[in-house]
Amino acid sequence: MRRVLTHAEFAKWLKEFLPQIPTRPNTDWLPVTVSPDPSDPKLAHLDGLNLSRAWMLEGILSALPTDDPRRAALQAAAETHRRAGLAAVTGEHYEGGHWLGSFAVYLTTKRGIQR
Repeated sequence: MRRVLTHAEFAKWLKEFLPQIPTRPNTDWLPVTVSPDPSDPKLAHLDGLNLSRAWMLEGILSALPTDDPRRAALQAAAETHRRAGLAAVTGEHYEGGHWLGSFAVYLTTKRGIQR
């Protein structure tokens, strides 16, 4: 939606779509996931979820007006997910190591995010 709506329209749509986004820097509303076993092929996807969430949150931030009160909470959640996700990109386990890097590249290069 951020790609087809104006910043003001997107902000209004986001308020209706995700009304639970707080207006203060708070990460409790969207906690990071923790993979209990990164060597498990299914559980390794939780590390990818953190990277993907960080990237999507940064995309949302890129389309909100600079004075939007939700920016602080979105920024805090994006940073928390970024740190957790990038910490998992180690290559230690094939189950995540062979694909987590691509998610990390999208996040760190801001792929698809207008600047």
